[in-house]
Amino acid sequence: MEPEALHRLMAWLSPSYPVGAFSYSHGLEWAVEAGWVGDAQGLSAYVSEVLREGGGRVDAVLLAHAHAAAAAVDLGRLDAVVELGAAFRATAETALESHAQGQAFLSTTRRAWPDSRLEELVVVVRGRPLAYPVAVGMAAAGMPRAVVLVAYLHAFVANLVSAGVRLVPLGQTDGQRVLASLGPVIADVAALAERLPLEELATGAPLLDIASMRHETQYTRLFRS
Repeated sequence: MEPEALHRLMAWLSPSYPVGAFSYSHGLEWAVEAGWVGDAQGLSAYVSEVLREGGGRVDAVLLAHAHAAAAAVDLGRLDAVVELGAAFRATAETALESHAQGQAFLSTTRRAWPDSRLEELVVVVRGRPLAYPVAVGMAAAGMPRAVVLVAYLHAFVANLVSAGVRLVPLGQTDGQRVLASLGPVIADVAALAERLPLEELATGAPLLDIASMRHETQYTRLFRS
C-alpha cells in the first residue's frame, strides 16, 4: 500500500475514529454477567466464536463484497450488499451496533476524507440503514481488499478485547495475549471472506445471539450491546 493510503486506513480503524465502537460489547457484557466468560481463556474463546461463526464472519463477508462492488463501481451489486447488510442482524442491539457505526463512519469520512468515488457510490444507500462493514468496504475500495479485511477484523477484535479487559476484569498484558492469540483466526476469517459467495453467508452461533438478547434487559450495563 502507498503510505498515504495506509495512513488513511489506520485512521479510519483507529479507536479514535468517532464511530462509538467503545460503547458496544457484542453481548460480551451479558456473557461476563452470566459467568460464561471469567478469564482470559474464556474471553479468547468468546471472541474467536464471534469471528468464526458470528458477527465477525458476517462483517468480513459483507465488507469483501461491498469492496468488490465499489471497486468495480457496480451499483446494482452494491445495492444488494447494502440491502443484505441492513437486514443480516439477529438482534436489535447488534443491528444498532452495526448501523450506528456505519452511519457515523460514512458521515465522518465524507467530511474529513472527501472522495469523488465514494460520493458516486453513496447514492445506493437511499436513506436505508448502512452496516458498518459495508460503509468501510465502500470507502476503502481503492485499497487492497486483503489488507482492509485484516485491518477491519483486527479493530473489531481489539474493541471486544478492550471491553473484556474492563468487564472481567483482566490485566492489560492478558488482554494483549488474547489479542495475539486471535491473529490466526483473523487471518482465516479474512481469507474465507474473499472466497465465500454472498448467497452462502450464514452464522452458527445461537448462544451469541442469546447473549445479545439477554443484554437488552440486563439490570446494569456499561455497553449498548
